[in-house]
Amino acid sequence: MSEEGPGDLMPIGRFARLCRLSVKQLRHYADLGLLEPARVDPDSGYRYYRADQAREALSIGLLRSLDVPLAAIGDVLTGVSPAEALGRVRDDMEAELARRRRALATLEHLLADGLPIVPVSVVREPAHRVLLTGDLAEGPGDIGRITSLCVSRFPCELRASMIGLFPLDFGERIPVTVAALAGDRTSPGLTPGVLPGGTFARAVHTGPYDQTGLTAHGLLAWCAERGHRPPGPLREVYVSDPSVTPPEALITYLMIQVEE
Repeated sequence: MSEEGPGDLMPIGRFARLCRLSVKQLRHYADLGLLEPARVDPDSGYRYYRADQAREALSIGLLRSLDVPLAAIGDVLTGVSPAEALGRVRDDMEAELARRRRALATLEHLLADGLPIVPVSVVREPAHRVLLTGDLAEGPGDIGRITSLCVSRFPCELRASMIGLFPLDFGERIPVTVAALAGDRTSPGLTPGVLPGGTFARAVHTGPYDQTGLTAHGLLAWCAERGHRPPGPLREVYVSDPSVTPPEALITYLMIQVEE
């Protein structure tokens, strides 16, 4: 097949080489509406591009090499401010990098100490009057952010008695609830409620909040080995004040209600 295009148009093969893309990539970008050919031969279906389309094609290739999603690239090509469109991508990448660093720290902990086997005690817990707030996390990696958001809704004087409540089964969206011991107090935007009492299996976690999953693993394993089928939720009782306590010294009680 001839490599000459009609008029000032280039056939897809030559255009692909000029822009350091594959023919398959160009076809994919055309199907998505990112970079449509200047002309498609009605008989052969062969695609042709203008030379002035090369800048857009090269820009797509550059942004894809930086792992920018195609949706964000489409925003840039259709006139959305690059600072706005790419700023969102940067923020997402930074959040993912932070998540990876937390996962790496947890993995290092496992390499050093092995899979967690934690001491568990059985305790009686009274019912508590509390104030509650909640929100939905977009997956397990979003739980920490949503928990912090919920904590921020409480007045400072209630933050010394915070309890996180988390389901034992995770779906695509995870309900997160935070409570504070409040007695008969009320506060705008917070819902009064009662945390039920009963018999609980309790493990003590010492260290950063983002590693409580290790202690939760040990606690759930303890329950499973004894035939307990916890109704949930998992309670995290935040004993330490994170504003004055270093992350490695934070103390959190993890509690799961067990059968009487």
